[in-house]
Amino acid sequence: MMRRRTTLLTACTAVTLALCATACGGGPVSAGGGDKALGGQTVTVAGVWTGSELKNFQKVLDAFTEKTGAKTRFVSTGDNVSTVVGSKIEGGNAPDVVMVPQVGVLQQFAKKGWLKPLSTATEKSVDAGYAPVWKKYGSVDGTLYGLYFKAAHKSTVWYSPEALTQAGVQPPKTYGELLKAGHTVSDSGLAAFSVAGEDGWTLTDWFENVYLSQAGPEKYDALAAHKLPWTDPSVVKALTTLGKLFKDKQLVAGGSKGALDTDFPGSVEKVFGPKPEAGMVYEGDFVAGVAHDQYGKSIGKDANFFPFPAVDGGRAPVVSGGDAAVVLKDAKNGKAGMKLLEYLATPEAAGVWAKAGGFLSPNKKLGLDQYGDDVTRATAKSLVGAGDSVRFDMSDQAPAAFGGTKGAGEWKLLQDFLRDPSDPKGTAAKLEAAAAKSYQD
Repeated sequence: MMRRRTTLLTACTAVTLALCATACGGGPVSAGGGDKALGGQTVTVAGVWTGSELKNFQKVLDAFTEKTGAKTRFVSTGDNVSTVVGSKIEGGNAPDVVMVPQVGVLQQFAKKGWLKPLSTATEKSVDAGYAPVWKKYGSVDGTLYGLYFKAAHKSTVWYSPEALTQAGVQPPKTYGELLKAGHTVSDSGLAAFSVAGEDGWTLTDWFENVYLSQAGPEKYDALAAHKLPWTDPSVVKALTTLGKLFKDKQLVAGGSKGALDTDFPGSVEKVFGPKPEAGMVYEGDFVAGVAHDQYGKSIGKDANFFPFPAVDGGRAPVVSGGDAAVVLKDAKNGKAGMKLLEYLATPEAAGVWAKAGGFLSPNKKLGLDQYGDDVTRATAKSLVGAGDSVRFDMSDQAPAAFGGTKGAGEWKLLQDFLRDPSDPKGTAAKLEAAAAKSYQD
């Protein structure tokens, strides 16, 4: 279920931000000359991307070919990257490079001894162009194995400008202002928020944003690694904060029952569909893809976002996801694969996909002018501007039994909490019991 989630998100992201592809040309960008030193070699790249994401990544690979002479071949892994890559290694047919969608999978690959440390050239590019936190997420036991090439921004609240204008409210700066604005929207005839409670992963994202802002990055890291128990007072406090929203029938479209019957696409429909039921929906930058593709909304005009607001005086949170490129030890063309990663670490490579659309880069050396529309530029500016305070999706760092399984672990317990948010302390205890078991297993 975790991969289905990530596939949905990345697919939506591709639709979202490709709005400018036509205006910007969207074609391959010349990667420059190069000495064609890798001519005759073929780099095999495995990953989950399909459709427009694969089409745009192929433009990056084509630019690499133009620069080096190396050909490329992309192999789709489907949902389960770990299983597919493992079977290819056992069969003596390992790809050279794998685009890994989760921190936990990257760590798993490294601990199995499947990965090569990245080259000095790539590491220098990461040190110069990325906030240190991205190097941390690409490293295991102090060794850099993964280069984060593509990112997602999961701290964006999307809204109908018409609904907020009608209610006479401005995008809020704090969580308190968010709830106040929500009540004003509700008084004008629409529920404040559409919540996708049927999909437990959306609730983990709600929790993560509240917790990161309220408790801070250090405790977020400790909780993500289960070095801090879920019974910690900071968790109870975050659940209490979230519970105030969940239990307010004015704020949540359809109340808790309506939310539990709403999946992610449905939550977007309730704001941007033909019969709006709410003024706002929280989720990542990929919300715009559904709003545009399914309901014809003009992003920036009919649908816009504001950053997830700061909670209790903390810093506004920036929670991210992303895809990291790794080189396998058993790669037949590992040298060429390493050269590909050296290229992917450059703003030149990121600029190819940025111009095509459907892409955010954590590389701060990529100019914002490389993105083709104001909404994408604003999202990218927020992601890069967060610097070292950006944090990777917590549930994606957890064992799948706890953080990524439908009907179990964190997903189910937060759905139960949405249904009845009256006992934050009891919910925290249940979360700790589930976490302790999954991390031990």
